[in-house]
Amino acid sequence: MLGNCINNVRKNVPLVHNITNYVTVNDVANVLLACGGSPIMSDEPEDVSDITSICGGLNINIGTLNKRSIEGMFIAGRRANELNHPVLLDPVGAGASALRTNTAVDLMKEIRFTVIRGNISEIKTLALGSGTTKGVDADVADTVTEETLDQAVTFVKAFAAKMNCIIAITGAIDLVADANTCYVIRNGRPEMGKITGTGCQLSGMMTAFITANPDQQLEAAAAAVCTMGLAGEIGWKNMQPGDGNSTYRNRIIDAIFNMDGQTLNAGAKYEVK
Repeated sequence: MLGNCINNVRKNVPLVHNITNYVTVNDVANVLLACGGSPIMSDEPEDVSDITSICGGLNINIGTLNKRSIEGMFIAGRRANELNHPVLLDPVGAGASALRTNTAVDLMKEIRFTVIRGNISEIKTLALGSGTTKGVDADVADTVTEETLDQAVTFVKAFAAKMNCIIAITGAIDLVADANTCYVIRNGRPEMGKITGTGCQLSGMMTAFITANPDQQLEAAAAAVCTMGLAGEIGWKNMQPGDGNSTYRNRIIDAIFNMDGQTLNAGAKYEVK
C-alpha cells in the first residue's frame, strides 16, 4: 500500500540535498519538513560534494539556472552516483530556452537519475529533443486527457525504458512509470495551478520518498504524487471565505504535515496500467 511509503519517510527522516530554484526554495524546505524529511540547500560548486556526501538523496531542479549552479549540479550528481544515492531531475522549463533544454539533456547524459519528474511538455522535450512550453507550464496541446491517456502511458513507459529510470509526468492526470508499470493518478485540484512551485515542492518530497523506500521506489514516487494531490484536495476543503492562493499554499503544506499512511491509503486515487 502507498501509505507505507510516507510512514517510512517519517520513520527514516531522510536528509535531502536540494539544488533548486530560488523562486520556491523556502516552500521546498517546508514541504520536506512537513512530510518527515530534512532539507539542505546548496548549489556552490565548492560545497556541493561534501553536502551530497552527508545526505541520502539529491534533488536537482533547473528552474533558475546560472553557470555556478549548473557546475554544482554536475559535481553533486556525480558524487551522488558514486555513493549510489537516489537522484531526481526536475527539468523546469525544458523547451523554453536552449540553456534549459541543453542543461537537462547534458545532465541526463552524465548523471544516472532515479527519477525524472516534470510536466508533459518538459518530458516530451527531453524524450524527443524538441518541444514547446509556455514558460514553465505545460503546453495545452500536450495535456494528458482521458482521450490521450493510453498513448501517454505508452510514451512514458518507453521513455522510462530508454532512460532506465522512473518517469513522473504531473498535470491534470499524473503518470508515474517504469518500463513495465504505470500509475495513473487522479488526485489534486485545478486551483493548485494558481500557486507557484507545487511541482518544485513535489520534486523535493518525491526525493525524500524514494530515499526512504529504496526497495519500492516506483511505489514511493507514486505515493509522493498522491500525497501532494490529496493535500491539495484537503487544503482546498479547508479554505475559508476570504482565503486566497497564499493561504491555499499554507493549507497544502499543513495537509502534508498531518498526512499519515491511513489517510493516504484512503484518499489516493490511482490505477495501475
